[in-house]
Amino acid sequence: MPTLRVSILISVLLSISPWVMSQELSLLETARLRLLYFDPTETYLVPHVAQSFENSLDVQQRVFNYRTDERTAVLLTDFSDYGNAGASSVPRNSVIVDIAPLPLTFETAQPAERLFTIMNHELVHIANTDQAATVDKRYRSLFAGKVAARAEHPESILFQYLTTPRKTTPRWYLEGMAVFLETWMAGGTGRAQGAYDEMVFRSMVRDDAHFYDPLGLVAEGVKVDFQVGANAYLYGGRFMSYIAYQYSPDMLIKWVSRTDDSKRNYRPQFEKVFGLTLNEAWADWIEFEKAFQIENLERIREYPTTPYKNLSEQALGSVSRAYLDTENNTLLAGFRYPGVVAHIGEFSLDDGSVRRLKDIKGPMVYRVTSLAYDPMSRTAFYTADNYAYRDLLSLDTQSGDVRMLLRDARIGEIVFNQTDRSIWGVRHLNGLVALVRIAHPYTEWNLIKAYAYGEMMYDLDISPDGTLLSASFGAANGAQSVRVMNIDALLEGDDTRIAEFSLGQSVPESFVFSPDGRYLFGSSYYTGVSNIWRFELDSQDLEMVSNAETGFFRPLPLSNQELIIFRYTGRGFVPAVISAEIIEDASAIRLFGAEIVNKHPVLETWRAGRPADIDLEEIITLEGTYVPIRNLRLESIHPIVEGYKNSPAIGLNFNFSDAIFLDALSFSASYSPDEDLRASERRHLSFDYRHAVISTSPLAGTWKFGASMNPADFYDLFGPTKEGLKGNGYYIAFDKTLIYDEPRKLNLGLRINHYANLERLPRYQNVDVTFNKLTIFVADLSYTNVKSSLGHVDDEKGFKWRLVAAADHVNNDTIPKLFGNFDVGFALPWKNSSIWWRNAAGIAKGERDDEFANFFIGGFGNNWVDSGEVKRYRHEYAMPGFELNEIAGKNFARSMIEINLPPIRFRRVGNPGFYLSWARPALFTSALITNADNDKFKRNVHNVGLQIDLQFTIMSRMDMTLSFGYAVGFGDGVGSADEYMVSLKIM
Repeated sequence: MPTLRVSILISVLLSISPWVMSQELSLLETARLRLLYFDPTETYLVPHVAQSFENSLDVQQRVFNYRTDERTAVLLTDFSDYGNAGASSVPRNSVIVDIAPLPLTFETAQPAERLFTIMNHELVHIANTDQAATVDKRYRSLFAGKVAARAEHPESILFQYLTTPRKTTPRWYLEGMAVFLETWMAGGTGRAQGAYDEMVFRSMVRDDAHFYDPLGLVAEGVKVDFQVGANAYLYGGRFMSYIAYQYSPDMLIKWVSRTDDSKRNYRPQFEKVFGLTLNEAWADWIEFEKAFQIENLERIREYPTTPYKNLSEQALGSVSRAYLDTENNTLLAGFRYPGVVAHIGEFSLDDGSVRRLKDIKGPMVYRVTSLAYDPMSRTAFYTADNYAYRDLLSLDTQSGDVRMLLRDARIGEIVFNQTDRSIWGVRHLNGLVALVRIAHPYTEWNLIKAYAYGEMMYDLDISPDGTLLSASFGAANGAQSVRVMNIDALLEGDDTRIAEFSLGQSVPESFVFSPDGRYLFGSSYYTGVSNIWRFELDSQDLEMVSNAETGFFRPLPLSNQELIIFRYTGRGFVPAVISAEIIEDASAIRLFGAEIVNKHPVLETWRAGRPADIDLEEIITLEGTYVPIRNLRLESIHPIVEGYKNSPAIGLNFNFSDAIFLDALSFSASYSPDEDLRASERRHLSFDYRHAVISTSPLAGTWKFGASMNPADFYDLFGPTKEGLKGNGYYIAFDKTLIYDEPRKLNLGLRINHYANLERLPRYQNVDVTFNKLTIFVADLSYTNVKSSLGHVDDEKGFKWRLVAAADHVNNDTIPKLFGNFDVGFALPWKNSSIWWRNAAGIAKGERDDEFANFFIGGFGNNWVDSGEVKRYRHEYAMPGFELNEIAGKNFARSMIEINLPPIRFRRVGNPGFYLSWARPALFTSALITNADNDKFKRNVHNVGLQIDLQFTIMSRMDMTLSFGYAVGFGDGVGSADEYMVSLKIM
């Protein structure tokens, strides 16, 4: 592509940037921080976030000796009703923070101030992965930055490893170190000294459950267990704690730090520091853990433990708050366990079976959903989109009818008031918490009380007579309490507490009224073990009424003496019945974190200071508005290898982006030395620019612009499918999400491509054409609403559709086309299996012998080495068993039945740097008809096939899929044909 045209394109982009590229982001900078936020809703948090960042980075520098000249970009968002964050050091240091309150369920998150905690955790990730030895810095200089691994240029996987080797470590390693260090940065408040983690491992020892080794953890443990990814935090944090205890915190830091005398890979570095292999140390930890927890169990058993009667023979995974339906003798709750889509269900107290009532959209890992119940109308109220903007829905438990009450209301912690049929709940918005009331018929909510930042309100309940509301409260300093307030006073704006109690730093969880309103029952880890506590409102006496070996949660009082509780086990929660007997004496367990700091008091020096002590005014270097296109900076330059017409090409790839990757520019240039190619085809250029507009403008969406000359492709070096094209091309594209309500998504894509001097159709490589210029207009509307259960490797139920209108303008003629897909699937009785009915159809206008007026169908479509979708046979242009593009037609209709069998999981195949996770078998059969309007040209063909996909992971983080396929095609004009397919998908 001539340099002039590139210059013109860049000039156009810069000239339209004030119109298309405008953003609603504000900016604050220091020498080490680039903080981006939405003004005015997040402005009040900016000083505290900036101070927390600087405060935490000081600790990373002190502990890891971490130094960097790079600013870390921190973006504040409010896109979720519960707080979260993510960090990356490649290609630049960046952190994204959801500012909503953290869920404290089961104390899986600690009750410390959340932004202080988040900054401590995420900056450990930055320090761990960005810290560079001298040789890493040389590679960063060579490649002009840290190289991000990208599927389109898989050579970049190696370059990423050379520039940021500790990025390619397993998740348990990264999360474990962050969990460990954040705990001691907070003075011992965190999961490294948390009672939940103690309970998990104590329960595993008690129940003789399987402990994952490092390979089994990454291959299976974080994917099929009901806690899924949380196992990385559990195992990782515990192993790091053991290493610090057994050896020393300094040796732990020496292992995870990247210094000049360290090994590039984390496993050889472990052997260098500790003199034994990681697997050997892991086995030592498991033996130590078992002995440690046996001692804790013995401590608990010094006093009589509370007997219980299990109501189920199997664990139910995660369970929400439950309600008793006395008429059916069932428990109504939200359930989430492997192999079944999360749902509202009825658990039978007679036989332990679960009747599924309604799937839950967007369930949470531990809470599942927020649930309330009206026993008179037998209506359940529950929340969906729990990790987004929560919806409030009602479910008639008798008919199964569901009604949307409030969409995107962001209200949870709901509870039903039987006296006036109102619903009370807690709303999260802009990082703040508010108590709200929703009157019948639930068409709007009313604000009762808004709380200042740092105050949390959760686990509401209302007394049976409708006069009192109880709620747990958390303060910014970590203090937790339960308050009881008068509802009539609340309606007048008075939240004076009539009773209150505290269990120290321990979270008072799920406190609910007894049937007579005399007591509140709930759980707390006050002794280190989650036990049930009883609070009497009149006397304000607080008493423990259980002594559990593992942990009791979510009490449901049947009377003042009998409770249904949920008992923790290694596979999730089991409902049981206990008697509420006052416990006079109980032993506190040993917390492993306390043992560590007692042995190694140096951990006390790791404590972070007070963010408020940072003088922010002195270190601010810039404040203003952030415009992504004006902040484009070079990411990296690295060599590439590409293929063009079966000939190799070598060249360079240049990547640019802004601080938070709203803008990205990629430019590739390569040259084919093959003398069999014409001189005009040996140069290959490709330019792509992407910009995400996140404002409220109608133009919000993702804009893409690009140009190319004889574009080449790495994957054209392997196999039959070719992407490279002779000639020049230009495009402009716009993608917009019209509905984002997971799993519901509606996307619109608009694209214009212009080509010159092509010798084959862009989409159909085996169709030769002769023309000078081609312009293609495409409008693509797609919708998906699919669900899957824990342990899935594919969509398991739901439906999706796609409608594409296109027009080819060539030789002064415009040829329109219309095609689309509709797929519907159902879960089968076997875990993680499904059956899908997939359909595709299309029609084109034009002459029958005109290549542009035809669809060309055939083949699996996978390359031997590939970066596209694994199951390419689902696409409308695929028909395994036939040659690529073999079947032509002005119109077509294809119907397919596909059965996805349960995946086969592998726990111990490979090593942590290269391992096999699962194998997924699928069977399919298709029927295709083309030119149905003309008997002379009509073809009716069929196929039967199978595909087996094996997913494995290299370098701890890079997922690859090796696929084997076979199909037989038969029908009109074909006796019998078959096709074999072998394909390796990169990333």
